[in-house]
Amino acid sequence: MTTKNTYKQTEVGLIPSDWEVKRLGEIFDFKNGLNKEKEFFGHGTPIVNYMDVFNNASLLKSDIKGKVFLSPQEIKNYEVKKGDVFFTRTSETVDEIGVSTVVLEDLKNTVFSGFVLRGRPKNSLLELNFKKYCFTSVLVRKEITTTASYTTRALTNGRLLSNVKIPVPTKAEQTAIATALSDADALISSLEKLIAKKRNIKQGAMQKLLQPKEGWEVRKLGEVIQSFQLGGNYPNNERVTSFPLVKMGNIQRGYIATEKLEYIPEDYKPSVNDRLHFGDILFNTRNTLDLVGKVAIWRNELQEAYFNSNLMRLKFNPTYISSNFFMCYVLNTKYSIARLKDIATGTTSVAAIYTRDLLKLDIPIPTLAEQTRIATILSDMDAEISALETKLEKYKKVKLGMMQNLLTGKIRLV
Repeated sequence: MTTKNTYKQTEVGLIPSDWEVKRLGEIFDFKNGLNKEKEFFGHGTPIVNYMDVFNNASLLKSDIKGKVFLSPQEIKNYEVKKGDVFFTRTSETVDEIGVSTVVLEDLKNTVFSGFVLRGRPKNSLLELNFKKYCFTSVLVRKEITTTASYTTRALTNGRLLSNVKIPVPTKAEQTAIATALSDADALISSLEKLIAKKRNIKQGAMQKLLQPKEGWEVRKLGEVIQSFQLGGNYPNNERVTSFPLVKMGNIQRGYIATEKLEYIPEDYKPSVNDRLHFGDILFNTRNTLDLVGKVAIWRNELQEAYFNSNLMRLKFNPTYISSNFFMCYVLNTKYSIARLKDIATGTTSVAAIYTRDLLKLDIPIPTLAEQTRIATILSDMDAEISALETKLEKYKKVKLGMMQNLLTGKIRLV
């Protein structure tokens, strides 16, 4: 009887009968990275840092930007080889520990940081490209996070990771799974590059269309603003409730990111005056010096949401301004970003833009007809980018579903 379509119950759940369950300690020897004083960093030997591991499923030489000055013995003690797997060792939350990356090429004279753990293969149980994916399934991530320790920070170590169990397919199936998921990654990457290209094209068009021309008026922002309102001072938490709260971290240049929203507690009723409506412009009054003054427009990303006291809702006088969309583009030009930074007060880490200074800002504006024409062109470009982003999210969800099915054997490729 073939084992192709038969399954067995194991410590990690139901898996195909021809797969094995292995502890990571049977596959890898673990080692902590090096720690050096800050004056040693910035020159010398390439070093694999925490963010290199956290941001990349695999590592090539070009992905490693950090450098550290070391002795030859230190370089030998903390060397990096093709096939090594690195895991994040510590973070604020358990969700960010044990995140992995695999080294896909030989890296001469390269070392690794003390914030990550090196898993050096003891055998050839795992195919090189399969290592990009096999530690990311829900069941393996659960094993890693539930075995972690937590005091003031979440931590893992070689002893804890050694006891993590993973399902191991046959070599042929590992190759097939890695190929299918790599193809999905290539599709996602090509779409991300296309979106980045479209964003750059739109940015260039925006600068050109909004470059002041003969016949344009220069008015103080206070002349064209009809009203402004700060959001409410709400308590918040990460637990999902019925009251999403848009905060300064959600404000990007021109749009509002809703991936990491916080929420007003259910027992706290938000003011109807702070509810967001389609076309509302939100201005970030307080942030770091580089980020303060960001301007975004609400496009009904959610059915209901509110905004907090670090944000200001701006409404414009229709006598001078054709739409909030036009003003959102104006306030996101390089000219406006530079002027807003000029009027910010505070330090690099905490800065603010006060209303009295904002209202004095000079804004060059064309006729209402020209405003409408410009806003239409840029809105059409935004719509194209938004459609591509929707497609990208769909592809990412499809890949996530593929991973969970392929890495647990629910779907077989060989």
